[in-house]
Amino acid sequence: MVLGVVLAVVLVRDRQTSPVVDPKRPGTVLLVAGYGGSTRSLDRLAERLRASGRTVQIVPPVGDNTGDLREQAKALNRSARREIDAGAASVDVVGYSAGGVVVRIWAADLGGADLARRVVTLGSPHHGTDVAALAAGLLAGSCPTACRQLAPGSDVLSSLPEAPSGPQWTSIWTTDDDLVTPPTSASLRGAVDVELQQVCADARVEHGGLPTDPLTIGLVERALTGAGLSARPPARECAALRQAGT
Repeated sequence: MVLGVVLAVVLVRDRQTSPVVDPKRPGTVLLVAGYGGSTRSLDRLAERLRASGRTVQIVPPVGDNTGDLREQAKALNRSARREIDAGAASVDVVGYSAGGVVVRIWAADLGGADLARRVVTLGSPHHGTDVAALAAGLLAGSCPTACRQLAPGSDVLSSLPEAPSGPQWTSIWTTDDDLVTPPTSASLRGAVDVELQQVCADARVEHGGLPTDPLTIGLVERALTGAGLSARPPARECAALRQAGT
């Protein structure tokens, strides 16, 4: 009996019971970097979101962000809970590249779905990328933990639900992606799926250009404001979205 009580207490502690958040009140926007850990590519997006009146924090990388994606999810969890504890009504999270997979781990396994109001992923290899599979197969010594976890069919990817219920999810991706292959791996079931070329037929954006691309930024701003995105914007809104992200 005593053992059962002790185990119950431990499980409650491990679950980190989430505070109640208000999905109608926007709080801090957290930006999550991708594989390699550089946050410089997120500076432009952070600048635009701050200009629109949002509080924005870039989640500190764990080393060079090539280690275990689950450890990166814990870093995101610490940042999110710190913002909530400081009074934020909720958090919105934008995950770039592998950062989008990190957000899914956080949402599914660490209670993040109870803290987030909106989640946007940018060119994230939700179903893996053949580039990682090739590296793992041919250059095993040069393929760190996160690289192996991003190979199609990895244990980490196979264990994740597509879009954990709670937040409103948006997945933004480009058919010109040169690192997430095939590019459709960035499409996430349960999310509003936004292929850039379906909004602006002339979009020419490769993987590294996603966070600084005006169309992408315009779409992120739309996803995080008002009612968010209930569907992919029609092509007639191409120019307006690009202008908004400039």
